[in-house]
Amino acid sequence: MTLRSALWLPIFDELADPAIIARLAAEAEEAGWHGLFVWDHVRWNEPVRAVADPWITLAAVASATENLAIGPMVTPLARRRPVKLARETATLDQLSRGRLILGAGLGSDRFGGEFSKTGDEVDDRKRGEMLDESLEILTAAWSGEPVRHHGVHYTVDDVTFLPRPARPIPVWLAGFPGKAKPMRRAARYDGFFPVNLPHADEFAEAVEKITALREGDGKPYDFAIGVPAGTDLAPYERAGATWWMAEFPWDDLSVDAVRGVLREGPA
Repeated sequence: MTLRSALWLPIFDELADPAIIARLAAEAEEAGWHGLFVWDHVRWNEPVRAVADPWITLAAVASATENLAIGPMVTPLARRRPVKLARETATLDQLSRGRLILGAGLGSDRFGGEFSKTGDEVDDRKRGEMLDESLEILTAAWSGEPVRHHGVHYTVDDVTFLPRPARPIPVWLAGFPGKAKPMRRAARYDGFFPVNLPHADEFAEAVEKITALREGDGKPYDFAIGVPAGTDLAPYERAGATWWMAEFPWDDLSVDAVRGVLREGPA
């Protein structure tokens, strides 16, 4: 499979303006990029001060482009009400005419205290339970059939979510390679995005493990890797990467830096 390329943008400070991100998305599409994905946070460590909402930003991107794949990469589902997210994702997929990819994960309190400072769940195990329940609810909601879910964390009592998405929304799970439960979770969905990955060898091991877990499943599956522009992508592509996310440093962001990368063109 040909390696596809996307910009992966922290929407902080100079990039915390949806109109700017929409213009960058249009330029990226013109330059031949395949996707644009944004971080999903409510706050971040200093020196970051301004943080944009990912869903409003993605709606602007959807309206400014025709072909780019878009999505949050990644959204911590435990911080979002799944019934509201079901509406948001279906509406955004309709607006983009079937271009949304939902990146999902546990999230972390480490980079800004965005769970502890807002009263959200800080326990990883409980957030894992909430992630699994949310994914079940979203999958059911997107079907257009009545949703009946009575779980530990969420209840949806005979609610139908219409309109449906333009097509089944792919779900990519983020996680640390080597941890069994995140790997098993990722294998049940449509893609895996390993985080804090130090080397292509670890990426290859993750691909091998998830491929083994999915043995007999003939559906398409994506493996994404986030590394800066200029990285040798050949080892990742040989290992099975299907997407490259061009990574940018959150503490040194500028529109000019993004434009410099996008004008060089995709991999």
